[in-house]
Amino acid sequence: MPMEKITFEGHSGDALAARLDLPEGPHLGTALFAHCFTCGKDIHAARRIAQRLAAMGIAVLRFDFTGLGHSGGEFENTSFTTNVGDLIAAARYLERRGMAPGLLIGHSLGGAAVLRAAGSLDSVKAVATLGAPFDPAHVTRNFASADPHLHIDGSIEMHLGGRPVHIGADFIRDVAEARLGPAIAGLKRALLVMHAPRDQVVGIDNATQIFATAKHPKSFVTLDDADHLISAPDDAEYAAEVIAAWSRRYLALTPPPPPPGAPEGIVRVSESDPAGFLQDVQNGPFHHMLADEPKAYGGTNRGMSPYGFLAAGLGACTSMTIRMYARRKGWPLTHVRVDVTHDKVHAQDAEHGADHKIDRFTREIVLEGTLDDAQRARLLEIADKCPVHQTMERRSMVETRLMA
Repeated sequence: MPMEKITFEGHSGDALAARLDLPEGPHLGTALFAHCFTCGKDIHAARRIAQRLAAMGIAVLRFDFTGLGHSGGEFENTSFTTNVGDLIAAARYLERRGMAPGLLIGHSLGGAAVLRAAGSLDSVKAVATLGAPFDPAHVTRNFASADPHLHIDGSIEMHLGGRPVHIGADFIRDVAEARLGPAIAGLKRALLVMHAPRDQVVGIDNATQIFATAKHPKSFVTLDDADHLISAPDDAEYAAEVIAAWSRRYLALTPPPPPPGAPEGIVRVSESDPAGFLQDVQNGPFHHMLADEPKAYGGTNRGMSPYGFLAAGLGACTSMTIRMYARRKGWPLTHVRVDVTHDKVHAQDAEHGADHKIDRFTREIVLEGTLDDAQRARLLEIADKCPVHQTMERRSMVETRLMA
């Protein structure tokens, strides 16, 4: 997916570093992602969610809050209120580009921030939270024991994420006074609450409180045994899939009409994991699949193999062709099932007379209904007229161009 590295002014004028993940096709909507407390825009969960949404036409802006990651400013001078201010500044930046966000996504304290910020952004139609606290002061439990006099003595240095972070007394005071209940009750946007029951940082009771306080439409999805950072690839993949499927219901994702005479829509395949073989397969904004290789071949087995997709195309086209013919004839065909297997055989085994291997696809077709023998025989003939079958049997041409 194309990605822009950008900066924009945060709440206090400091330059905030951001990445804007863009669709490779038409831009159908925009999302804004807020990261967890002292994390950053580049954690795995944020990257995967942005990839998945971009594949369906939704651009995603993810940025580092003031004083974190590559953003300017001093973190010890920030607070929960300034985080909300940074979020609103990010949304205003997108508005100026004609990309006002329709979806806000927040992880942990970022989830609390998007719940607070949503009411100030008219363009937002939906909000999704991951491991968010109902009470923002919940985050202080991570460091409260380090210095009981923090609220008097100023800032404290903590090692979070492998680096020193200065947390100021203003942050503690501000986050302790933050109350999300009224903002959640008056959200007036669709809400998706995602949380892991075993989250050791922000307990599942926080999700229960958020969900109980919110008005409909609202949805609650468990992240099972995921950790707070959603660091496992399978958990990040699941979260990305759920957010993508859920948000489609509330965002107006209307692709532009194809030009007259245009062929069937482009199937776009984008690498998801450069360390393996996982691929996002997208056909328009609404049809998404995963392609992968079995674990024995270095993949993660999270999607069909390329030959699996080829077999699926043959099987689907066969079933559709049979149904179309039976429907036109008014025959009592109640159900069609097509099993397709693929292997390599020597050409002479397939009566081609050459000593090399070719691909063989075997179809086993089950036709249900009170069909007579003549009807069954005719439908078997019709199966061979499936367009994909005919394409595979005749010589095809693949043209390849390297694009900029």
